[in-house]
Formats: sequence, structure tokens, C-alpha cells
Amino acid sequence: MPRSSRVRAAVATVNRPLRRQQRVPSVSAPGRDLLGDSLPDGFRYQNDLISSAEERQLIAKIEYLPFRAFEFHSFTGKRRVVSFGWRYDFNGGGLTRTEDIPEFLLGIRDKAARFANIQSDALQQVLVTEYAPGAAIGWHKDRSVFGDVVGVSLVSPCTFRLRRKVGTRWDRRNLTAEPRSVYLLRGPSRSEWEHSIPALNQLRYSLTFRNIRENGA
Repeated sequence: MPRSSRVRAAVATVNRPLRRQQRVPSVSAPGRDLLGDSLPDGFRYQNDLISSAEERQLIAKIEYLPFRAFEFHSFTGKRRVVSFGWRYDFNGGGLTRTEDIPEFLLGIRDKAARFANIQSDALQQVLVTEYAPGAAIGWHKDRSVFGDVVGVSLVSPCTFRLRRKVGTRWDRRNLTAEPRSVYLLRGPSRSEWEHSIPALNQLRYSLTFRNIRENGA
């Protein structure tokens, strides 16, 4: 099946109506997850940042972006990425300017900025990630040159995992990030907690908008 057909099929599948019990409620810090545990301070989540129609329009353009395999030193990941505004080179180049954010992503950047209560142009960078089936992202914190992190999930749901070290144990939280949802990492959720996404069984895209700390550029 051609790639564009696979993408459309994945979007059509997850855009089917969900049963009520499958929906994940919107939460704000400190918030609650489905197990009733408090989510980290500074973490916010909301379903349905955009409509299904808006998602389809975005994917129709995202799938043709110049993705490259993610590289971290000698490691090459299964996910593919492309950055706009600023790019972080994990092979020693650090933060560098790159192509401006495409016009078709400015509308969803505006919505992400309103959700995070910041100015749109403060979100100077966007990382677009394609997670093919089997792709994951390990435990990490975003680089310290970045400030707030605003992420938008597209096409498929994922388990968004958070953890922090407390003494000799790990304090853990999980949240299902639904398609078209948005989350914010700010404050302790950004500085004290790591996050990861386990391997997926279907295609997913994410848009990660970030601002640059004053001394980062």
C-alpha cells in the first residue's frame, strides 16, 4: 500500500467515534490520571485541541515533510524527525537556526500557545516526529536550552509516561495522550520529571513546540 494510503487509513481508523469509557478526561496540574494519582505540578493536558478535519488537513502536508532518522551520537532511532525555527544537533552541533516554521503549522501553533497561555511567536521551534509502528522514545528531559514544552498528538493514541527519582525509588505517572490532544510541560513537570513513550503498534505523529531560554540562543 502506498505511504499516503497507509497514513489516510490510520487517520480514518482513529477518527472513528470512541465509546464514552475510552475517553481520557482533560486534566490540569496537579490534575488526576485514570488511576486517580496526581499528575506532576506544572503538567496540563487537554483533549481535542483541533478537529478531525483539521487533523486530516495537517497530516496531508506533514507526511511530505523532509523527515530524517533521529540520530543521537552513534545511535539511530526508529522514529523520524524534522525541525523548524531551531534545530538541536545531538552529535555535538548544539542549537542552530534552521528553516522557518511552515505556514501550515502556524494555526496549530496559535492554538498550542493559547493552551499554554503564552504568545504564539514565543514558541520559536517545532519538532515534527513520525513514529512508525514499533518506534518509541526513551526516558529523557528536553534539553535545557528549551523552556516550556507543548506537545500535540496526531493520528494515534500513545501512553505518555512520567517518572522522577525519589530517594531510591522511581515515582511514576501514566497518561493516555489521545489523537488531537495537547499537553504542557512547565515547572516541576519540566525540570524534575523525565518522560517517555513506549513502542507503538500503529503510525503516530507529534508536534512539539518549544520556546528558547534567553541564554539558549
